Amino acid sequence: MLDAATYTPRLRTLYQDTIRGALKEEFGYKNEMQIPRVDKIVLNIGCGRAAVKDSKKAKSAQADLTAIAGQHAVITTAKNSIAGFRVREGMPMGAKVTLRGARMYDFLDRLINVAMPRIRDFRGISGKSFDGRGNYALGIKEHIVFPEIDFDKVDEPWGLDIVIATTATNDDEAKALLKAFNMPFNS
Repeated sequence: MLDAATYTPRLRTLYQDTIRGALKEEFGYKNEMQIPRVDKIVLNIGCGRAAVKDSKKAKSAQADLTAIAGQHAVITTAKNSIAGFRVREGMPMGAKVTLRGARMYDFLDRLINVAMPRIRDFRGISGKSFDGRGNYALGIKEHIVFPEIDFDKVDEPWGLDIVIATTATNDDEAKALLKAFNMPFNS
């Protein structure tokens, strides 16, 4: 069993030992606090029309997201009523979770080294999905690429939105940071 007090994720060790120095040299930072780091990872599953028809779908998405993240996910609700979509205010519509610290690094490691290679017809991820402030967003069409999900027990494959928030001030710094973690960019 792992001791939580002494456990350090593999990617955190990689970041502290090699990536920090390489980024400081590449971008010429004068202060250690200028070096970009991964701040948090936000995971989101939106159930869409399935949640409108069956309110238990959001609970299913929450359970799957909790298994993937290793941390309790919260159910998201509709903020507005939209009659055309039969959505009422307060109706459960999906689930989300925010990862920080050791769980964040563990998830990033599993995403890059386990889940992405399991995606069908995978040719890398777009290098253009940065927001201009150093944050990266990507979507996975089926959440079943994660080994924590038992394929036989899944009632419906959900799409998974992943936002990696960094402390980088621009997209070039953030891309260099994620490339150092072996993120498979196709461009």
